[in-house]
Amino acid sequence: MAASDDRLLVSTEWLAEHLDAPDVRVLDASWWLPAAGRDAKAEYAQAHIPGAQFFDIDEISDTRSELPHMAPPQEKFVSRVRAMGIGDAHRVVVYDAAGLFSAARVWWLFRLYGHHDVAVLDGGLPRWVAEGRPTEDMAPLPRDRHFVARRNAMLVKDVTQVAAALKLGREQIVDARSAPRFAGEQPEPRPGLRAGHIPGARNVPYDTLLNADGTMKEPEALRAVFEAAGVDLSRPVISSCGSGVTACVLDLALERIGHRQHAVYDGSWAEWGAYPDLAIETGPAR
Repeated sequence: MAASDDRLLVSTEWLAEHLDAPDVRVLDASWWLPAAGRDAKAEYAQAHIPGAQFFDIDEISDTRSELPHMAPPQEKFVSRVRAMGIGDAHRVVVYDAAGLFSAARVWWLFRLYGHHDVAVLDGGLPRWVAEGRPTEDMAPLPRDRHFVARRNAMLVKDVTQVAAALKLGREQIVDARSAPRFAGEQPEPRPGLRAGHIPGARNVPYDTLLNADGTMKEPEALRAVFEAAGVDLSRPVISSCGSGVTACVLDLALERIGHRQHAVYDGSWAEWGAYPDLAIETGPAR
């Protein structure tokens, strides 16, 4: 098991000790690809960590966009967070039902809107349950809190910025999808998308950053995974994936190893793969 870094990752032991602390707020950020046939909100209603609230990644998004779960407008994020009883002084802990998958997306959203006192539960709900820790089926009844957002535009990139990065060569694109999807050997789970990857991108499947129990690897091992994939850790990174969810696992790992110049391509392959005028490559990273 990887040692936890309480700034970014907290252990199940830490959360159990602090679960009733007045300044701690817990969020269930479970989300599944449509093909999984699972309902994250229904699963939350059946069993969640005591006191946790459900963060709906699809609803707390820019629903005006045709792309899936794009970052929400600032005012919408603030409204939803306040209604969940989260204020400026609260320590937010995010988990998901897969171990470490979609929780990183909500970690990134809080940082995007200026709230840095946020961490991911290492190993998530599966580890919590495996250790025999309690769950409940009752949703909390929070009181509105004061929450101020300060959007950090450096943490997100749009398609124009990614295209410019390809031309200028300053930033590296690192794709968190599986190797077969990256190479274009496996169809995309969303219809209408081409198969392949952004030209020049490197491939670091998000699960290669995790241990078998769903916890994140040690910093030295994380660094080795990135370097083995040909990522130059002295240069800025733009993380991408299928729809901007697992790209955030890459950003969490980069932050953990002290790499500070990273951002998420929010549209990711759901956007790039949909437009025939944007160049793609197939096969392994070159």
